[in-house]
Amino acid sequence: MVSWIISRLVVLIFGTLYPAYSSYKAVKTKNVKEYVKWMMYWIVFAFFTTAETLTDIVLSWFPFYFELKIAFVIWLLSPYTKGSSVLYRKFVHPTLSNKEKEIDEYITQARDKSYETMMRVGKRGLNLAANAAVTAAAKGQGVLSEKLRSFSMQDLTLIRDEDAVHLQSHESQLRPSGGRKHKEKDLFPCFLVRNC
Repeated sequence: MVSWIISRLVVLIFGTLYPAYSSYKAVKTKNVKEYVKWMMYWIVFAFFTTAETLTDIVLSWFPFYFELKIAFVIWLLSPYTKGSSVLYRKFVHPTLSNKEKEIDEYITQARDKSYETMMRVGKRGLNLAANAAVTAAAKGQGVLSEKLRSFSMQDLTLIRDEDAVHLQSHESQLRPSGGRKHKEKDLFPCFLVRNC
């Protein structure tokens, strides 16, 4: 576990951050020799990172695996060994030169297919969103119409009729019977008096 943490730190600091800063300096000073050196390093490092992803899964149990990774990154960076330049000139450049047309065709096909796939998926997504919106609106309209139906004219006339019946019953209570004094409760409709 400790070896893994140390190897990650070495790869991040010495394999990524230091070369990134050195590349920045090469671009800033417009030193073509340094620029080419760091471009070769980044190409080799990209292949290393790709291979590392696979080998970490398969070979991480191997004794001194993480220590070998640390040594490899230092070898790539060392100005004495010039590891990245050696690997680039002997292996990477000849391989990429031989396969360049095939790789370019594959990239073009992948780009075209990904664009078509993205458009197809986008259209499906828009159709699903539109259908969901229409469905939600239709269901919402049904709920809304149910709510509004309670306020239809027929319902309002029923409420008016119920209020009329209620008021008539209170008016009959308000009429004086004999000589008795009317209480406040008898003079006002029930809903206006708190103690009904």
